[in-house]
Amino acid sequence: MFPLTGSVGVVTGHPFDTVKVQLQIRQANLEVVSLRECFQAVKNQNLAKGFFRGLSWPMLSYGAINSVFFGVYGSTMKYLDADISGRTPPDYAKICMAGGLGGTCQLVLAVPIDVIKVVLQSQIPHGTTKYQGKYYKGPIEGTRDILRSRGLVGMYRGLPTQALRDIPASIAYFLIYEFLIYHGVKNFPNISSTLQSFVFGGVAGVVSWALIMPFDVMKSRIQADSDRKLYSGFWDCVVKSYRSNGIKIFFRGLSMTSLRAFPVNGMTLMTHMELLKLFGEKKHQQ
Repeated sequence: MFPLTGSVGVVTGHPFDTVKVQLQIRQANLEVVSLRECFQAVKNQNLAKGFFRGLSWPMLSYGAINSVFFGVYGSTMKYLDADISGRTPPDYAKICMAGGLGGTCQLVLAVPIDVIKVVLQSQIPHGTTKYQGKYYKGPIEGTRDILRSRGLVGMYRGLPTQALRDIPASIAYFLIYEFLIYHGVKNFPNISSTLQSFVFGGVAGVVSWALIMPFDVMKSRIQADSDRKLYSGFWDCVVKSYRSNGIKIFFRGLSMTSLRAFPVNGMTLMTHMELLKLFGEKKHQQ
């Protein structure tokens, strides 16, 4: 059931993610561009080379990634004998443990996929200026070149930064969702659980992304710099980014992230919870 959960919302959310990455990495080249300029630059390409560039591997793999993410979280909560039905007060310590473990385990699959996605998105040209540097026709060509030039380490470029982003975000995501769903079930029993899962999942996604936005900006910049020409590592990226653009750079792309996070996370949580109920009912019928 989890592969279906992971794929929901990826296609509709990808254009927002592409513009967000463009906003974040264009600043890395000292090109001060607005949201409108980034949007127009992406729009000027055809869909495959613009808004949906880098989509194929996330679309095919996010089912597996979320299988690990939700599977580890659910299994850990079950092992800890914690209730996730929303009918009893949440055990926040157990949620932190399960959410952190789920966020950690999914990194094995998520980092290489993100590296290729960000590299492809970063290669979208602006205006009439031809992209300077390598330009991959697709993820296979990009993967082959990175493996040939930098080995497997290249596919895990930005792993520490992505861990700093994903693990706290996973903890916050489940903490917020479990808090909201408990009070939603308790105070609004007449509102369908499906709608509550969608709304609360969307809210949890937006808030958790906002909390870790600085790490997302650094991750995008580091992974887009696959040849290590700009940044030697996380702290080098932080210092250079701050010196060139100030504190505001660490929240670059927040608006696009929020627009993407609500529907994508809402659909993902809603689908996940509905599938849990569906398979739970079938299990009881057997």
